[in-house]
Amino acid sequence: MEPISGLAGLTLILAILFVALGVRVVPQGLEYTVERWGRYIRTLSPGFNVIIPIVDRIGAKMNMMEQVLDVPSQEVITKDNAMVRVDGVIFFQVLVAAKAAYEVSDLSRAIHNLTTTNIRTVMGSMDMDELLSKRDEINARLLAVVDDATHPWGVKVTRIEIKDITPPKDLVDSMAGQMKAERNKRAAILEAEGFRQAEILRAEGEKQAAILAAEGKREAAFREAEGRERQAEAEARATRMVSEAIAAGNLQAVNYFVAQRYVDALGRIAAAQNQKVVFLPLDATGLMGALGGVNELMRAVRAEVDTTR
Repeated sequence: MEPISGLAGLTLILAILFVALGVRVVPQGLEYTVERWGRYIRTLSPGFNVIIPIVDRIGAKMNMMEQVLDVPSQEVITKDNAMVRVDGVIFFQVLVAAKAAYEVSDLSRAIHNLTTTNIRTVMGSMDMDELLSKRDEINARLLAVVDDATHPWGVKVTRIEIKDITPPKDLVDSMAGQMKAERNKRAAILEAEGFRQAEILRAEGEKQAAILAAEGKREAAFREAEGRERQAEAEARATRMVSEAIAAGNLQAVNYFVAQRYVDALGRIAAAQNQKVVFLPLDATGLMGALGGVNELMRAVRAEVDTTR
């Protein structure tokens, strides 16, 4: 009985060990490939799994989460023969664990070398200005090429980003000088445009001022002419009345003309620019008599007007 009991205990221990060897717990984010006699048969998903011990074994433990791979700095010759240094970063994810494990050896190294080669190809087909201004286009072209190449490996390349593009120092200095010259050119253009606008506005203002001044002179001339016309009409009426009075034998009209010419002569003497000495009165009695005659004449004219009314 004792040998039988010992054999049963040994069998139980071997059975427990066999079961323990067949149990596999896969962590979240990983997948294990299973090989039977060295040949891939299936993939273990995250969680509790059972395999046949001794016959089956775990082949590869694949990380199914999105991974990041740095692309070290490298030199690239552009289309216009400029030497630049470029580095970047790759984001990829394994979609099919079996393909990633058995279709390519050293998956990370393969993706790195593939990306490095295509960076030289894509960026080498562009000139310097395009490299600096079309980074999004470069990223898109690299992503399309690398993702298509890694598809047979069961890998999805989600993003490729160019981090830094470093031109040579002499080229950087040249670009800085060009940028400075361009800014100076724009500043000079803006300044010239400002001066031109100022001159246009000044000329427009002077034009408007000249127009207004001409309008003012024309209005003043019109007013002056109108005044002279009215004055001439008044003098014509007065002359006509005086002439009629003279024709009627009124001596006061003659006195009016004499007094008018007398006063005009005194006015011209007083307004002359040369030095002069005037002794007054100059027959003041005659002047007063003439003015009295004017007064009588005006009364007569007023009386005639009243009679006419």
